[in-house]
Amino acid sequence: MKIRTHEYMDIAREQLKEPNARAVLDFFPVILSAMRDAVYQSFEDPQAAIQACRDIRANAVARLPKLLEQFEEQAVKAGAKVVWAADSAQANAYIVDLAQKLGARHAAKGKSMVTEETGLNQALEDVGIAAYETDLGEFIAQLLKRPPFHIVGPALNVPTAEIRDVFLEKGVMDAPTEDPVELGRAARKYLRDRFHFLDIGVTGVNMAVAETGTIINVENEGNIRMCKSSPKVQVSIMTLEKVLPNMEEAMMVLRNLPRSATGQLISAYVSMDTGPKKAEEADGPEELHIIILDNGRSKVYADPTYRQALQCIRCGACLNFCPIYRKVGGYSYGWAYSGPMGQVLSPMLLGLDKTKDLYHSCTLCKHCQSVCPGGVEHPKILLTHRARNREKEPQFHGAGAPASLEARYRAFALAASRPKVWNVMIRGARTALNQKKQGGMVKELFGKPEGWFASRDLPPMGRPTFNQWIKEYKKHKK
Repeated sequence: MKIRTHEYMDIAREQLKEPNARAVLDFFPVILSAMRDAVYQSFEDPQAAIQACRDIRANAVARLPKLLEQFEEQAVKAGAKVVWAADSAQANAYIVDLAQKLGARHAAKGKSMVTEETGLNQALEDVGIAAYETDLGEFIAQLLKRPPFHIVGPALNVPTAEIRDVFLEKGVMDAPTEDPVELGRAARKYLRDRFHFLDIGVTGVNMAVAETGTIINVENEGNIRMCKSSPKVQVSIMTLEKVLPNMEEAMMVLRNLPRSATGQLISAYVSMDTGPKKAEEADGPEELHIIILDNGRSKVYADPTYRQALQCIRCGACLNFCPIYRKVGGYSYGWAYSGPMGQVLSPMLLGLDKTKDLYHSCTLCKHCQSVCPGGVEHPKILLTHRARNREKEPQFHGAGAPASLEARYRAFALAASRPKVWNVMIRGARTALNQKKQGGMVKELFGKPEGWFASRDLPPMGRPTFNQWIKEYKKHKK
């Protein structure tokens, strides 16, 4: 996947004019949010259930090195091969090498954000191995060469006519139709043929249990289960923060994950695999390879403020409640991770210098934090991103602020710390702002409209000021 985080503003402007995106964003996040809120009422105490999940995630991240060692030991004991990858290149090279040794012609993938992060599809295709996404939404996004629009609905913004056209173009079906059921049936038949001759399957991991060496996947379509049971060789790739201490705590996180993601009590399929197929089992891989990917997360873990971001369970609830995501959609974030989770995580992994529009676009309303079952304080981390970028923090590639912005910061700080200067500045600002009033609203300021005025108006500044009003109020109260 081509990384386009630096194009955030341009893509967001395009998406604001896109009618399909507008229709979907006005509808689906609202529905998913309402379903989440409703299904959480099945808990006797919903807030206690969320807090329990947050505590489990915080505890797991705090004990991460020991839990990973324990997970590796138990997974190896169960017959899996565990491999550590420092970055995307190492992870992709391992899978490509394995596929080539098998003489694989194609690989099937279950829905996996981490393989979006590593760019695995391109790495396989570069050596002539076809990579097939098997989740319906991911499959459509792959054919259209687009990033996911939403973590739980990668192609929910794509109209059926566009799906029809790309299915006909790519040979997924022969006769045109816009019937969603028929489109789904065509994709299933096309992909089912790939499963019959599958050489290697690749999936992500939702949770890894240290006590047993078990990997857990959550899904609704059954395609991940097919990717795990059909091939002789299975590769599961996980980022290092996915590990949990034991099955009991994994089940508590599992009770929160579908509720937060899709408003379901439980997803249609939950598969748990401890090692490869046993002699008495009917299906499953003969070889199970588990790749534990770092890709910059050790650096995040070593940072006391940033470490909390690793508590995210990838449910996507923060997207549905985010006023920014609801306007600009998933493409704008320019990479695998969108919404508040993308604004938090992408700058850590790609650098503050390449992602500054992401963390500056947040309104800091804290709605994402209030619904996060992982306990991530997104606004706190986003403010840290802004401060570190301005300070040119070297560890995460802070770039500093432009000289003009620095001058404005200094002027604001000077005025805000001196009441007399502040009052003079406010009087001047009121005069300048209200001179631009047109039809009861201020539509521009100081020449060419930019920033706020590019897409919004501003009410004129009223009289009296708050300070004047409070003085009068106190005078009359006496």
